[in-house]
Amino acid sequence: MEPNPVIIAATAKQTASLIFLHGLGDTGHGWASTIAAIRGPHVKVICPTASAMPVTLNAGFRMPSWFDLKTLDATAPEDEEGIVRATDLVHRLIADEVKAGIPSSRILLGGFSQGGALALHAGLTYPEPLAGVMSLSCWLPRHAHFPDNVKAPLELPIFQAHGDCDPVVPFKWGQMTASFLKTFMKNVEFSTYQGLSHSSSEAELKDMRGFIDRMLPAKK
Repeated sequence: MEPNPVIIAATAKQTASLIFLHGLGDTGHGWASTIAAIRGPHVKVICPTASAMPVTLNAGFRMPSWFDLKTLDATAPEDEEGIVRATDLVHRLIADEVKAGIPSSRILLGGFSQGGALALHAGLTYPEPLAGVMSLSCWLPRHAHFPDNVKAPLELPIFQAHGDCDPVVPFKWGQMTASFLKTFMKNVEFSTYQGLSHSSSEAELKDMRGFIDRMLPAKK
């Protein structure tokens, strides 16, 4: 069972939803207030928390993780089953919002690090149009399965952001991911933040706010 997501309600009539996925070892609380501060009043924020599991990368210690990370090496074997399972969970969160009356085209996916990786994977494999995907400091999991596994419209807006001093998820991975995505997706934007390590910054948050405003404008 997944822990309950942190939900911050819209402060005006809700016409859009933003689902944001935290990084390894964090919880939904880690990002909820930051995301709530940069969205419009009509946007509901949903920050789920991953279940705790033993993580190979961290010597088998249990911590909140969307899927197992074996090593941070671009060619290492991946937890394919776990990635697919976590993707299903994100697709269910989208389906819940759609059931509640929010069209998928008014639902934005986002995430940081492992959560950003999952947001990319879930966005690309979701068959209905989404408002966009906002992926920070991350990579595309199961990249060997793409572009074959793309179910999303090729116009899906993707905003990728990465610090050029990231010691955890190398900046080069972000660049390679963006270059690869651009070979089959039509709307990929990659922003570099100078001197930023594996975290966020005022400049990045400002760009995220701009992306959210453009993708989830207030309904007239």
